[in-house]
Amino acid sequence: MNSELSSQQIKDIGEQGLLERLQRFCPAEMIGDDAAVLETAPGQSLVVTTDVLVDGVHFSNLTTSPEDAGWRAAAANLSDLAAMGASPLGITVGLGLPGELRVSWVERLYEGMTECLQKYNTPIVGGDVVRSPVTTLSITAFGQVNPSQIIRRSAAVVGDAIIVTGVHGASHAGLELLLHPELGQNLKDAERTALTRAHQRPQPRLDVLPILWKILDSQSKIPVALEAHQRCDLKSKIPLAGMDSSDGLADAIIQICRASGVGAVLEHRQIPVPKTFNHWLRPEQALQYALYGGEDFELVLCLPQELASALVQHIGEGAAIAGRITAGSTVILHDEQKKFPDQVLNLSQGFQHFGQ
Repeated sequence: MNSELSSQQIKDIGEQGLLERLQRFCPAEMIGDDAAVLETAPGQSLVVTTDVLVDGVHFSNLTTSPEDAGWRAAAANLSDLAAMGASPLGITVGLGLPGELRVSWVERLYEGMTECLQKYNTPIVGGDVVRSPVTTLSITAFGQVNPSQIIRRSAAVVGDAIIVTGVHGASHAGLELLLHPELGQNLKDAERTALTRAHQRPQPRLDVLPILWKILDSQSKIPVALEAHQRCDLKSKIPLAGMDSSDGLADAIIQICRASGVGAVLEHRQIPVPKTFNHWLRPEQALQYALYGGEDFELVLCLPQELASALVQHIGEGAAIAGRITAGSTVILHDEQKKFPDQVLNLSQGFQHFGQ
């Protein structure tokens, strides 16, 4: 790209000129009308999720390139679909952009989005562009799911094991390293890179779903006592509870417990964190990153113990049973070695929009 094109601003080419540039990131057969048409497979339910990302809140030139911002935006929405048990069909992208923003920045943003989406055969099927004083992305993702395989926050039952599909705290650690390069002087280059990449290029855990379905298929004849509304077919005799940990591990467990009307005990030493933390962070700081750091985009699932153990074994490194669902409404962090007192978890320590 020559210097003249790379320095072009959006106001130089206008809305139609920008849309023409962005259409090359979309399948030609799916754009050009007032709306996109998506087909779901027979018997599948449509799943829809929307995320809004704002410059200075969700991404920044200090920590993310345009490509990284695009990747993260796409990954966040795909993670929401995975958290519902859905496979992706497509996304739409709404952009609010300052006229002075360079066209090349927007193109690089789309390159990052499509790089992430292509891994999951997910197209960009439309969107909109408006003028805005602050760069803003609003992405709506569409997916499909078998009604008997929908994962809901409200389906956890007492006795379930709490599964996390990977380590927690890596994304926040990467963000801290990007904001404060002087930190982590004792880290090897590969360790530093792994942590910063966890923040800039998170991986939505759509890969967990086929493993989960395979395990449930093998166990579908096991009787489990449930309410009538949970009995759609043999598979639905096993309730599927969970969500993603984009707002932090503590947030995910608390939200599941609130929706399900249950409590939980989270085992301090069973929470998986990056091995790097062992020689870099104090135990208290590592725990804080894991519980409240957010943006790890792992799945937090609640299943009967036997199925949970099988799922953790099949996922492999990073996955763990981190606790169990209990009666009541309190979520407690417990240390079996009793080096730390029991702690009641709450949402006040994590990131909250409009928080004081």
